[in-house]
Amino acid sequence: MDEAIEQGDVKCNIESGIAVIEFSHPLSNSLPGKVLAKLAETITDLGTNDNVVVIILKSAGERVFCAGASFDELISIKDLETGKIFFSGFANVINAARKCPKLIIGRVQGKAVGGGVGMASAVDFCYATKHASVKLSELAVGIGPFVVGPAVQRKVGSSAMSMMAINATQWYSADWAKEKGLYADTFETAEQMDTAIDVLAKKLVQSNPEAMRLLKGTFWEGTDHWDELLKERAAISGELVLSEFTINAIDQFKNK
Repeated sequence: MDEAIEQGDVKCNIESGIAVIEFSHPLSNSLPGKVLAKLAETITDLGTNDNVVVIILKSAGERVFCAGASFDELISIKDLETGKIFFSGFANVINAARKCPKLIIGRVQGKAVGGGVGMASAVDFCYATKHASVKLSELAVGIGPFVVGPAVQRKVGSSAMSMMAINATQWYSADWAKEKGLYADTFETAEQMDTAIDVLAKKLVQSNPEAMRLLKGTFWEGTDHWDELLKERAAISGELVLSEFTINAIDQFKNK
């Protein structure tokens, strides 16, 4: 198997009621299925951990939060079942975040693409730096942001979601993303952002866990069908990736 598909990791640290999840991959934090599965599992486990009150989700490195799913894994898909499993990777992370009873703070230090935008949309509160521009690039390789679409649309609205989905090669600035509601605030530096996250997390640790659990439930009202919905969306993408059009689009993208 391709070495890149086997790389990457998810680490977790718990201190004073705050759990910090950090995911990483040497190729711009583009995540293969193995890492996405571990990320979804980690979020789910923390949801039932009595020592955890609030969760911070971050990635390693400086200028890229997440470049989406592993391109190396994408180009290896040769059948529908493998395609469904591949596109279920971010679906499972989004659903894990949605169903986790703890509030999740996102830390977006740099660019977010595709699944990375979906992840930033699936947290409950998200801070970012000025470098954290966003792009939904899926249509540019013949697919479409079907899996992350519900999470992104829920956060920024149909208009902003469709803008990103249609203009798939366009970067949208961090200030644009803040204006649309994806980010609660943006900062000049990662250090300033980390200070703000620390202040917020410590406030939340002192808050009523049951009140936060119930409050999160109200935020996600109307999404109980997402387990099934995102499976259906993964199947759509899994079928598209096998089409001649998409195979050619991916080849052109690879050879750029």
